[in-house]
Amino acid sequence: MTNLIIRIVINAVALFVAAYLVPGIEITENAGGLLLVAIVFGLVNALIKPVVSILTCPINVLTLGLFTLVINALMLMLTAWLTDGQLSTTGFWPALLGGIVISIVSLVLSLVLSDNR
Repeated sequence: MTNLIIRIVINAVALFVAAYLVPGIEITENAGGLLLVAIVFGLVNALIKPVVSILTCPINVLTLGLFTLVINALMLMLTAWLTDGQLSTTGFWPALLGGIVISIVSLVLSLVLSDNR
């Protein structure tokens, strides 16, 4: 249970940093909305992203893994669509850059907050 809460908080911080750094990504001002977006983003990444990754495996192999960045952008855009009004992206390019920022921030926070040292 604690691991789940930590993952949600890491997602929330990563989404907040992406909204702060990337023009074209806006997130709601309240903490409840941010947590809702983080939960939906986690669910999208846990349920839908693996299916899309398997279906696009040949493209991913051809692009040497760079298509994963496109998948991350699409997952962020899907999250924005599902959380109508809580998160908004103005297009594909801000979502692509936001996906990169979210991945980097999530990785750093996961390493810092990791129990396995």
